[in-house]
Amino acid sequence: MKQLFILIVVLLTLSVVCNTVVSAESRPNFLFIYSDDQSYDQFGVVQREQGEKGRYPWFQTPNMDRLAENGVRFRNAFVTSSLCAPSRAAFLTGRYNHCNGVASNSRPLPVDSVTHASLLQKNGYTTAYFGKWHMDSQKERPGFDYHASFVGQGRFIDCPLLVQGIETPTKGWVDDVTTDYAIKFIETQKGTGKPWSVVLGFKAPHGPATPPERNAKLYEGEQARVVPNLNVQAIYLEKQGIPFGKQPLPENGLVPVSLDKFRCVKSCDDNLGRLLDTLDRLNEADNTVVIYCSDNGYYFGEHGLGDKRSAYEESLRIPFVVRFPKAIAKGNGIVVDEPILNIDLAPTLLDFAGVAIPKEMQGRSFRPLIEGKKPANWRKGWFYEYFAEKQRNSKVVDVTAVRTLNAKLIRYSLKNGIQEDWSELFDLQNDPYELKNLYNDPAYADLRKNLKQEYDRLKKEIDYKIPDYVDRPEWWDTGLPVDENRVLEISDPGFRLIFDFKTDNGTKINDSSGKENHGISHGTVLDQGENNQPARRFDGKSFIDIKKSPALNVAKIPWTTEIVFKPESPDGVLIGLGGPSQGYTLGLEDGRLIFTAVVDGESYKIATKNKVEGWNKVTALFTANRTMALYLGKRKVGEKKLPSLIPKDPNFAWRIGSSSDKETNGTGFVGLISSVQLSAGEVTPQ
Repeated sequence: MKQLFILIVVLLTLSVVCNTVVSAESRPNFLFIYSDDQSYDQFGVVQREQGEKGRYPWFQTPNMDRLAENGVRFRNAFVTSSLCAPSRAAFLTGRYNHCNGVASNSRPLPVDSVTHASLLQKNGYTTAYFGKWHMDSQKERPGFDYHASFVGQGRFIDCPLLVQGIETPTKGWVDDVTTDYAIKFIETQKGTGKPWSVVLGFKAPHGPATPPERNAKLYEGEQARVVPNLNVQAIYLEKQGIPFGKQPLPENGLVPVSLDKFRCVKSCDDNLGRLLDTLDRLNEADNTVVIYCSDNGYYFGEHGLGDKRSAYEESLRIPFVVRFPKAIAKGNGIVVDEPILNIDLAPTLLDFAGVAIPKEMQGRSFRPLIEGKKPANWRKGWFYEYFAEKQRNSKVVDVTAVRTLNAKLIRYSLKNGIQEDWSELFDLQNDPYELKNLYNDPAYADLRKNLKQEYDRLKKEIDYKIPDYVDRPEWWDTGLPVDENRVLEISDPGFRLIFDFKTDNGTKINDSSGKENHGISHGTVLDQGENNQPARRFDGKSFIDIKKSPALNVAKIPWTTEIVFKPESPDGVLIGLGGPSQGYTLGLEDGRLIFTAVVDGESYKIATKNKVEGWNKVTALFTANRTMALYLGKRKVGEKKLPSLIPKDPNFAWRIGSSSDKETNGTGFVGLISSVQLSAGEVTPQ
């Protein structure tokens, strides 16, 4: 942590010698914290409020609740574009993405942008940014005096940070580490006489959701309650002719959910608690505006969707809570129903700081709502935008929408303009799950007319246009998206690799399949396996590397992995391919067999209920109907539907005995492996 010490010294020195000293007593500090892809209802107090309608009654966030109990919770907080980098740019600039230079995840924030940070900085605040920034692979943090932040998506474990622009190695779970930096910064500001503004961007719970070890087993066995819109297909997918497998809802009313995402949110909550405790310890709580929210919402199967981007409620709505004891006039645990937007953050911070709000900012300060003053002219509706971007497998076209207090109009566009027959109209008061499209219902002609007028009014008000910095997908000029999840036919099915360890030569592990996919041993030794057959011994640090080759490309095809092994430790990776974006691993956790697939950053797991001991033959399959299946011997022990097969050849190569990627390597295998077979196609155990 030498670099952290240097950063602290620099902070102290510059703060003391700074010519502009503004009393921290006269203006509040700001601590703005946002998570990545946290849905509105991944929030303990919301689950309790929803009661029987809450999907996750077992989920608790004591520190988010602590903020809500002593602050103001906005029940109707939304983003103007539900996508990571665009939303982050909107928070900073107070402007829609067609105006602020960031209309996709692949755009850096213009370094000359006027943001709440740049204006606070010019007006006597010390500004700092920690954690996830994300806009493309941008290294600058314009408007911030100090930063300890990673480039792009970073990684959950041992993530390198840019500390004042210098790449710095770290150890541990990334959001724990960046919280450490934020706490140290806040500590250095005590006694400087200057107010400060900190932004902390958590990586969690963005996929591949990887919680820290302390929370890795939380909520084991829990499931989500069903909601009515699980079996309703998004119209933009229906109009593209994408098949929708409507499934009968289970009789017990429960469905699987990505528990790791909830473990990650709980871990964010842990760090929020550490920050609140720091403010208490430093006697800064009363003079600090603390805001916690998410950069966008997230689908957990609603409308048959994962991810975000489109304009249904689960994507637009975010958790949002504010605590500032000096401004909350009466009582605690206040709930506000007036709608606020991510573009309102910048004007609000400037308002509390006494800094003039630029007329170019399209948001408005919600300070009056925090103070219990509800302006009669507060917004009754707002405009939404999303631009089809160069994102693999995204089927979302251009989306615009208007949402009022009780209704919503959604419109979809391709290059040739609005697709009128795709349009959707919802009565949110009577249909909160957006089940019934009323657009062509004569009984709702007046509602459609009124919303179209509001759509046109808001579109003009914000000067909506398609910016020239949209990063269009390849299909944009040719029409509808192509199905990049399609399963490819295999021109050469059969074995692609066979290791039986009978003809190895030194460190060279010979492939007897005829495909020349030989391996290199790093520390494994030849030993005796079952029935006196040769085997390789792994000690937890040893492994076998296999070079990438066209024959071992698993992208978009059915694939079979078979391993015969005997474990001598309850944990370890048997075989791994790829990393946090694409790939799969087969291994052991607490003695149970675990088959994990990673598709576009999302993890899908199958695990045996019982521990495995002695010699075992295990077969892991990716099938033509887009499922993963796991066999122990001839017995199928698990199966799970995937959104696609592994969509592209992973960046990281094959490794036996561990994974080649630090993010997913877990523990090295300890024990014996007597054979490994990889096959193109489905080979069901006989």
